[in-house]
Amino acid sequence: MTKRATAKFKIDRRMGQSIWGRGKSPVNKRSYGPGQHGQRRAKKLSDYGTQLQAKQKLKGYYGNITERQFRKYYTEASRRPGDTGENMIGLLERRLDAVVYRCKFTPSPFSARQLVSHGHVKVNGKRVTIASYIVAEGDVIELTQKARDMGLVLEASKSPERDTPDYIEVEEGKKAKFLRTPKLADVPYAAQMQPHLIVEFYSR
Repeated sequence: MTKRATAKFKIDRRMGQSIWGRGKSPVNKRSYGPGQHGQRRAKKLSDYGTQLQAKQKLKGYYGNITERQFRKYYTEASRRPGDTGENMIGLLERRLDAVVYRCKFTPSPFSARQLVSHGHVKVNGKRVTIASYIVAEGDVIELTQKARDMGLVLEASKSPERDTPDYIEVEEGKKAKFLRTPKLADVPYAAQMQPHLIVEFYSR
């Protein structure tokens, strides 16, 4: 399991932007990178460096995804017809923890993963504890009664930081229906994501 769960904003400082758009992000106060040499002038990235940064940003955005898992999404996306980058975004957004986050049931992808793994999320009435579970179009996602009363859930549902995207239909913060697989333009990323650079990275 990655250490990102305990240092999740470090990637914000490395990228120089708030990738989740959260007010707590340290880049809102310090735009330079982490560490004692963080304030040095940034070097111009090579093509490889630009592609690697795009990969790290998207991989970091979805929380605790390992490199092995992330590459599997690329491999699966490349097998499907159509644009590989768009397919990859669609697969990532169909992860159960990503859907829980998009529904505003939790304030971050990290807490969404924890909520799923602790058994507080049901899909079509059945409890699912696997964060990487792929949600299908038409699936209904809901929280257990215990989870609905959690302070973290109540706070997230009222947060003005983000809106629920139109490919998910939420009913009074209690349950949601996954309507369709989104395209890149449909996903409300707080920072620009460049999946075509990730495709170039893995195609090298």
